[in-house]
Amino acid sequence: MKPVKKQAKILVADDDQMVRDTIVNILQAFGHGVVSVSDGSKVIDSIDDSFDVVVLDINMPGLDGFSTIEILNRLNLGIPVLFLTGAGSMDYAMKAINLGAYDFLTKPIEDLQLFNATINRAIEKRNYVLNERQYKADLESDIRQQAKELEEKNKLLSRYSNSLESATLQIMLSLQNAMEEKDYYTAGHSKRVTEYSVMVGKAMGLSQPELQVLRRAAQFHDIGKLVIDLSCIRKPGKLTDEEWLLIKKHPNVGANIIEPLVFLKREQTIIKQHHERIDGMGYPESLNGESLDPLTKILTVADSYDTMTSNRSYRENIGLERAVSELERCVDSQFDQEVVKVFVNEIRRFDKELSQNEEEIY
Repeated sequence: MKPVKKQAKILVADDDQMVRDTIVNILQAFGHGVVSVSDGSKVIDSIDDSFDVVVLDINMPGLDGFSTIEILNRLNLGIPVLFLTGAGSMDYAMKAINLGAYDFLTKPIEDLQLFNATINRAIEKRNYVLNERQYKADLESDIRQQAKELEEKNKLLSRYSNSLESATLQIMLSLQNAMEEKDYYTAGHSKRVTEYSVMVGKAMGLSQPELQVLRRAAQFHDIGKLVIDLSCIRKPGKLTDEEWLLIKKHPNVGANIIEPLVFLKREQTIIKQHHERIDGMGYPESLNGESLDPLTKILTVADSYDTMTSNRSYRENIGLERAVSELERCVDSQFDQEVVKVFVNEIRRFDKELSQNEEEIY
């Protein structure tokens, strides 16, 4: 079944009633729908997007044909305009074309077939404009829909990626905690180092993203010990040169473990640096203070403090005040001065609050 052809809708404006009626009758005889008005003002009042062609007389009282098309152009409806006039001068024709008229016809209308052919071409032009407009609208709609779908997919991927990251970190953390819990001397070390590091980071005004990096780096700073036999650290007494070299490998090994996890790029650097020193006498690369990540300087202090205040196989913990004295003694050689200052203030405040809470309990 063939689709029903849409009847064209044409707006005719002429101040001569007889001419207007004649044009209306001709257009209707060719099967077109017609609305007729007597002047340009009524054209502006009547026009809307439903019309396919406008036929304008040029010489009309008030708003003439030229003034009317200028207003129609500003409305940007994309409706072809045919000028109809009894004055067939070249000047009129050129002005009409320059104003964007689709064609220029003279009256009286003598060749009806030519007149209808001109009207039909104008209708085709209008259909082309409408089809192009619809195509652009559909294209924009498709682009918006695709953008929306892409946004939803990106959200899903982001949620999946975050879940995968969280799951990976949790597995690694569980493995490291299990490793530490096997040894009485290292149990809870990474947890305490993380708490100390974040405490100092907050006191130093770090941003949330930096605090997250610091927290993760602290949690996994000793993860290299997972794959190295460090049973030697539990023995009393001094380590041999071979045992010491083995221990010094764990920052590099930890960094290598973290390397495939691209979302931990900065954490990898900090883990590798956490036994470096301000004076460049640390390991594994003998980096000095200028080469160290600022977060490494925080982790180094927190790690060293917990080591000093925890029992080890080769010695008992030395307590807060002696550990603080040692940190301050090693400022500018092993530790960053500003970090030590903030750490000492925070650890003393923390210890005071802890003591007060214990007194309240008892």
